[in-house]
Amino acid sequence: MKLSEHLSLNEVIKSDTAIRLGIDNEPTGEHLENLILLAKNVFEPIRRDFGVPIYVSSGYRSKALNKAINGSKTSEHCLGMAIDIDQDGRSKVTNRMIFDYIKDNLEFNQLIWEFSNPEGTPAWVHVSYNKNGNKKQILKASKVNGKTVYSKWEQ
Repeated sequence: MKLSEHLSLNEVIKSDTAIRLGIDNEPTGEHLENLILLAKNVFEPIRRDFGVPIYVSSGYRSKALNKAINGSKTSEHCLGMAIDIDQDGRSKVTNRMIFDYIKDNLEFNQLIWEFSNPEGTPAWVHVSYNKNGNKKQILKASKVNGKTVYSKWEQ
């Protein structure tokens, strides 16, 4: 099934952990509707602007999968509202370029600069979209004493 012109449902539900543990990771109802809106309002504009395939490293997570990977209990991935993009090394488009494009051009609920590469760019980009309103919150994730800490993103 296609969520949008350039994004399939299989791309956003694929999970090695789900396969290995036999976890059903199929969205239904509202979660599928949220994935379609995310694809149309976030993924497709990125894909059109850069003109290259965009790699989704993490998408939808069922509650069982989220628990298995020790994900946040409030993760928007579980609602079909979030994807993680990791473009570094796949084309001339970088995670930083994706982050900046989303920040400057798109509606989003949350945009997270996930950790940092040695080059000082995001290791991947988390973005979410909420059909009920987007707060355009921009955060930076980092490790402090082995725990993930989110702070307000500053240029």
